[in-house]
Parts: sequence; structure tokens; C-alpha cells
Amino acid sequence: MDLKRIHNVYFIGIGGIGMSALARYFKFVGKQVAGYDKTETPLTEELSGLGVAIHYDDDISAVGEGFKNQENTLVVYTPAVPLEHSEYQYFLAQGFEIKKRSEVLGLITKDSFCLAVAGTHGKTTTTSILAHLLKESGAAFTGFLGGISEDFNSNFVFEGTDFSVVEADEFDRSFLRLFPNVACITSMDADHLDIYGNPEELQKSFLEFADKIPSDGALFVRKGLPLKGITYGIEDGADYCITHLRIENGTYVFDLVTPETVLTNVMFNKPGRHNLLNGLVAFAMATRAGLPLEKLASALATFKGVQRRFSYKIKTEKFVFIDDYAHHPTEINAVYDAVAEMHPGKKTLAVFQPHLFSRTRDFADAFAQSLSRFDSVLLLDIYPAREKPIEGVTAEWLLGKITNPKRKIIEKSKLLDEIKRQNPEVLITMGAGDIGLEVSKITKELQDAY
Repeated sequence: MDLKRIHNVYFIGIGGIGMSALARYFKFVGKQVAGYDKTETPLTEELSGLGVAIHYDDDISAVGEGFKNQENTLVVYTPAVPLEHSEYQYFLAQGFEIKKRSEVLGLITKDSFCLAVAGTHGKTTTTSILAHLLKESGAAFTGFLGGISEDFNSNFVFEGTDFSVVEADEFDRSFLRLFPNVACITSMDADHLDIYGNPEELQKSFLEFADKIPSDGALFVRKGLPLKGITYGIEDGADYCITHLRIENGTYVFDLVTPETVLTNVMFNKPGRHNLLNGLVAFAMATRAGLPLEKLASALATFKGVQRRFSYKIKTEKFVFIDDYAHHPTEINAVYDAVAEMHPGKKTLAVFQPHLFSRTRDFADAFAQSLSRFDSVLLLDIYPAREKPIEGVTAEWLLGKITNPKRKIIEKSKLLDEIKRQNPEVLITMGAGDIGLEVSKITKELQDAY
């Protein structure tokens, strides 16, 4: 497909984090862009502010006439949109060029030196760190990020076309449509079992992704994963290894061992060893862009973070409020470990919104174990996203598996009052659903109290 002949790009599900980055790209390069989404969000509001026409009813009559010319219109959709969606069915019946987001991302980045970040956890943070390192080192790159980088205040970055930085998403095997020159795999924990059926099939897809790396490319893998590649880790003798790790004034300070040299007293400010590993592999990948090691190492210290990835909303001596996208037991454990390391001995309250009925069902016992580690737990109802309810899979059912007696179901309307009543020293909100929309309300209400 030749993107040059395309004048109009229409998105079905334009408000998704990955879809909105593509929409920004096409708007940036001069295409006419419009789309549909189910609900209005800050992301869709920002796109509207850029001149993108967005509507929120599944109604083909709401689609502009310019986007009904199949000769010069590309339709992009997300797998989260049901196939019975009437707009999707219209474009399909009319013979439009219809592609998944991942296919389009592959087409855009195919002719660049592509740096792709894969893994069931850590993709967005690693991709954002990598984009930051390239920017600070003067590289010409285009970045498609899976979250809003606090360094760029966006999920799309354009600094040139020599390199591309992309999040390689394993959902729906999307990452197999990319053409990476350098890639990493951060983790392969079981997830998306509604797509893969079992963990073995998920691992097979990662092996397929690894096979896409050309012979003159490089694959970085966290040490311990059952994959061949250049390893990275912490105090474990990996090819790229963090040693002499310590915390000074809330900042990680360490030596960074590469196959060629040792960089001393490197600093990184994002809490959590999982984030430290993300920074390490981003550094390792960036070295393959031919950038100076010293510049890359110093840029690690200035990375600000990603919205909803261990984001401090309030941080005082008496009270800390952290918001995180964690929606898998491994991610919840990583958040707990980071809180325990950075705020030892503090009374914690975790507010969690389960994401997807199938994920809640598949990992219920692991969710219960990870949530039980916090001093107190509040559970919101399950966020369905693309799914219909599964009989017997409810927040109440999950609550019954949590061993910590300080646990309860809470409605969003009563959340603030309950938080104030419990008066924690560290509050953590977690989930991949619409809990993120509650964060600003909580912050506004609590920041004056501390």
C-alpha cells in the first residue's frame, strides 16, 4: 500500500492511546483526519483541538463526505472495536482500504531504522525513556508512544525520520506486523489469554517476534527469559548490567556495565526496580543508534516519566499519592515493591479497578495475592472495556479471595470519602480502565489537605 496516495485517514476508535498517536502523525504530515470513538476523553479533546473531526455515535451519516471516497481514504481500526460496528461494516462493504493500527504502524516505520519495545510489562515506560534518550542525544527520530510522556507531553514525537521508536504490542499478535531493526523483550508473563488461549501460545508469538530481527540487528532480553539475545539485568552478570546500586535522596545511583566499558555514578529518578530495568534496556537499545554513551547515561537522570506510570500526584512528608496503570498481578507487585523501597514503613491504601472480566477470571488468585500485600484495599467494579460480563466473575468474587481483612468494594461516588476516612500515608490508585479519570478529582480534593 502506498501511503502517499492517501489524502484522508478515518479512525474507528480514534481515542485509544495508540490510535491517537497515529492520528497525530497523519495530521502532522498533512492528511485530512477524522474518526469515531465511544466516549469523549482528554485525548479526543486534544485531537479536536488540532482540527480532527470526531463524533461519538456509531452513525455513518456523521462521517464527513470527504472520507467516503474509497480511492484516497484509508480506514484504520482497533481490534477493541467489535466487528459488528456499523461504520466498520459500511467501509468493509464499500471496498475501502481497511487496516489495523499495527499494520499502519508497520508501513510507516518500515523504511526507517526501527527500535521496537516488546513485553507484557514495561513497554510504554521503556519506549518513552528511549525517545527521551534519543532526543537528548540529538538523534532524528519519530516516536509512537503507548502513553503520555511527561518529557514531551504527548504520545507522538517528531524529531526526524532516521529512526523510529515504537511500542510492539503483543495483543492480537500486533507486533508481528512490525519490521524492527533493534528490539527488546522485557517480559513474557501470561496475559491476553482471551486471545492466546494459554501461556505457551503467547510465548510462541514472542519467539516469532524475535525471529523478525535481521541478522545485522540486535535483540535485548531481560536475563532469565528463555530467549537468545543480548541480556540486561541488575547485579546478575548480564551483558548490560547495573552494579553497586544504591539510593541517595530518593534517586537511584549505580554503575552501568556494558560489554565494552563501565559508566560510574549513573543516576535515574523513577522509583521501582522494574523502571530501572526499563531505563537500562532503553539505554542499551539507544547505543545501537550510534549515540555517545556518556550523553545517553546523563540523559537517564533527566527522564521525567509517563503519565499513570508510578506518577506522584502528591508527595509531602505526611502524605503521598501515586497513580499507576498496573492491571496485571506482576505489575501490582512491582508497584508494591517500589512503594516499600521508597516509602518504607508507611501505611498504604490501594484502590484497584480490575480491567476485563477475562483477565480477572484468569488471574484472580494472583490478583488476590498481590493486592493482599497492601495495608488496605478498595476494589472498584470490573471495567469491561471490549468485553461482555462473564457469569460469576465480579469484583465481589475477587474480593472474597483477598486474604487481607481490610478490604471492601467501593463505588466511585463514595471513593473520596472512604479515602479520607482511612487517612493513609501512601495512597495508590491502579488500573487500566477509567479510574484514571478519577485521579485529578482525588488530587484536587486532597492536595490542599496536605
